[in-house]
Amino acid sequence: MDVATFCRQSRVLIVAGKGGVGKTTITAALAKMASSSGLNVLVVELEGKSGVPAAFGREHSLDYDEAVLDSLSADGAVRARRITPDDALVEYLADHGMKRISKRLASSGALDVVATAIPGIRDILVLGKVKQLERDDPSDLILVDAPATGHAMTFLSSAKGLLGAARSGPVRAQAADVVELLSDAKRCQVVLVTLPEEMPVNEAVETAYQLEDRIGITLGPVIVNGCLPEDPLLDTDPSEAAEQAGVEIDDELAAALGRAAAFRAHRYRLQAAQWKRLAHELPLPQLYARFLFCPQIGPEELERLETDLAASVGRLEEGYSKELRA
Repeated sequence: MDVATFCRQSRVLIVAGKGGVGKTTITAALAKMASSSGLNVLVVELEGKSGVPAAFGREHSLDYDEAVLDSLSADGAVRARRITPDDALVEYLADHGMKRISKRLASSGALDVVATAIPGIRDILVLGKVKQLERDDPSDLILVDAPATGHAMTFLSSAKGLLGAARSGPVRAQAADVVELLSDAKRCQVVLVTLPEEMPVNEAVETAYQLEDRIGITLGPVIVNGCLPEDPLLDTDPSEAAEQAGVEIDDELAAALGRAAAFRAHRYRLQAAQWKRLAHELPLPQLYARFLFCPQIGPEELERLETDLAASVGRLEEGYSKELRA
């Protein structure tokens, strides 16, 4: 499957995963991959992090107003913005003829009280804004950097909860629109990010089935981040390798290198076992991104991750199944 086809399968792609698995970095890499294929991408950040701008070499955090992170050509670009419940509420009131009220709420500090008056309303305000962007924004793809898994489940299930609680009115109408968005595979899908380790894989599997059972949202491929590359040289004796390279090393260094190689080979076998277990317990395609030996992600590292994801997408079959059950 080519990258452009993959990225056009759904208008909104929600990137979710356990905290610490590199969800925000993968969101940036997906945006870079889509823009490199000529698509116009909008990244929506929900938690006020600076990870996405930093990956594109930008120093400043995102605001409610859009910022251009990357512009490769007239056709492919990455824009980004941050959405908070307060900003979404102010805009909602203004759009419904209550601009003066929204200004007074903002100046008085009462926004938080209003935004928490109904359980789940904060999430509905944000999802409602995402729904509006899906309908009105000219982007080819909208990437949503979702909260960590625990909050993400509450975040994504809030609409169904309010739909059952509110009998009528604007809140119910907004919830109904959000449920309609989340249940339409052509409009919205979720990709889960995990690491090739036992606990993150466990959580990814559990989250996938909960998303299907409780929300009915369509799942895209699982993205396995932090993968170590296979290295056949790990099985080579360090002394022999040094001799072949014309380098002299003493016995102590050779022993240390041998231990390091053994540890690396052991880690590779562990992650291979987790790939296999993930495929068995969660019948979804897998995309892979390499482990980067660096303290932070910048434009150079982002290009490497983009290359990995694009290569994985290229191995996907057209019309791959996204259903968990037969």
